[in-house]
Amino acid sequence: QVQLVESGGGLVQPGGSLTLSCAASGSIFSVLVMGWYRQAPGKQRELVASITSGGTTNYADSVKGRFTISRDNAKNTMYLQMNSLKPEDTAVYYCNIVPVPRGGYWGQGTHVTVSS
Repeated sequence: QVQLVESGGGLVQPGGSLTLSCAASGSIFSVLVMGWYRQAPGKQRELVASITSGGTTNYADSVKGRFTISRDNAKNTMYLQMNSLKPEDTAVYYCNIVPVPRGGYWGQGTHVTVSS
């Protein structure tokens, strides 16, 4: 059974921090690469960070130096530590495998709003 449950979003001021969590099913979490995606209002969904089973990470240029992706394999949980948040980070954040096949499953996402 596919399970992707995102949590931890909320309202934060510019410059603030949030940590998102993703609870994934064991079968999903066992894949090589997982990542965090986001979809801002009026924009396409984009990949912002990824992590391999071995811990190798990659980030979109827009979040480099500010976001940190991590995973706890024993807990089937992935995290996104978000620092120095900017208004342009406002989006619904999703976790998933990388890449997502056509017709792939998406969870409900968690909303992040960065505003003063």
